[in-house]
Formats: sequence, structure tokens, C-alpha cells
Amino acid sequence: MASTPKLSHEPFEKRSILLLVGILIVVAIGGIVEIVPLFLVQSTIEKVQGMRPYTPLELAGRNIYLREGCYNCHSQMVRSLRSEVERYGHYSLAAESMYDHPFQWGSKRTGPDLARLGGKYSDDWHRIHMANPRAIVPESIMPGYPFLVETKLDYDNIDKVMIANRRAGVPYTDAQIANAHADLRAQASADGGDLAERYNKATARDWDGKPDQITELDALIAYMQMLGTLVDFESYDVDASDNRR
Repeated sequence: MASTPKLSHEPFEKRSILLLVGILIVVAIGGIVEIVPLFLVQSTIEKVQGMRPYTPLELAGRNIYLREGCYNCHSQMVRSLRSEVERYGHYSLAAESMYDHPFQWGSKRTGPDLARLGGKYSDDWHRIHMANPRAIVPESIMPGYPFLVETKLDYDNIDKVMIANRRAGVPYTDAQIANAHADLRAQASADGGDLAERYNKATARDWDGKPDQITELDALIAYMQMLGTLVDFESYDVDASDNRR
């Protein structure tokens, strides 16, 4: 009978030190293959025309969105699947989350995706929906947030929040930070002031239907009405926007 040939990996199985060295070598090679390309590309995020940092009011609204845990039931990432694109719109771009700290992609959809929510519904729709979701969608299991329209927005430290975001990489200018409080008040009114000079596509109005004061609902609706509205997808060129080649 022919003898059974020895397996080539037998030395590794019998010598633990040799096995450990082999593992380290393989892991090192795999790490180099994955990491080195990141240092050779100009950017891992395509530059897309129209993207800008959040306005002070939108940033305050985003913080309320995080505080109330909205990300637990709503994602903000449209995948490049036909079913999702047909329902929600153009698939999400990495650039759309470049100023999010942390990003709100999410992994669970008890409710619909919100990446393209901006402009889909009126402010009145949002006011009613936030106060009593079942008044709009009878089968909704979303809790109501009627207190938001009664709670005055605390924005005394919004400039400090912007400074913290700038340290994380958000390109807020000195002028934007210096005018943070004025811009927040302007966006929550019909006037708008000089807001448009510092933030493109920023709209100003009374969001919550209570012009006498700025509430948390003002901020939250301003944030939701901005989602997915900054990029003009009719003129967006996938090939031209890719600067990584």
C-alpha cells in the first residue's frame, strides 16, 4: 500500500510558535493590502456640488433628532437597490454624510428612510405628525412628541456646538460661528436676514406655526425639511464627481 503523504501544513500544526508567526505574517499582508490604497487616493469621499454644513437651526434640530432617538427607527441611507431607489429616490452619496458626527445611516427601519425627506411633506404635515402620528398614518406605532412645540429652543451654546464640529472637520467659517445666534433666529422667521449669504439653499420661515417664539419643533422641522435637498441629482454626474482616479 502506498504511504499517505504528509500534509504541507503539518509543521504549523505541531509547532505553536511557528503557527503564530505564520498568522502574524498573513494578517500583516492582508492589512497592508487594505490600508496602503487609502494613502494613495486623493479622497475616499467624492466632492459633490451643493453640500454645505448645517445651519445653526438645522444643527440644533439634528441634536434634538439624536436626543429623542429617532435614529432607532429611521435610517438615513438609501441603498442602490431598485426597490429602494423607486421608493425613496436617488441612492445616498457618501458626501451627503460628510458633515455628520455621528452619521445617521442607521440599520433598522421601523419607520421609512428619511434620507430624502426634505420637501416631501409640508410643514403643517410635520406639525401634525410630530404631535400625533396616528392623525396622519393610522397604523403608525411612532410615539407623539407634542411637547416639542411647547418647549422653547435653548440655543445659547449653539456657537460652541459649531466650534466642536469644526474641530471634528466641519468647515464652519469664523463668520458663520460669529453669526450663529443671529442666523438661527433669522431662519426661524420669515425674514431670513443674511442667512443665504452664508448657507446655500437655506430657507427661512416660521416652521412650527408659532411666530412668537422659537421652539424645538422649529429646529426639528427645519432639519428634516433640509434632508436630501442639497444635491441637484438632475445635474449630478457619477463619473465626473469621482476624483479618486
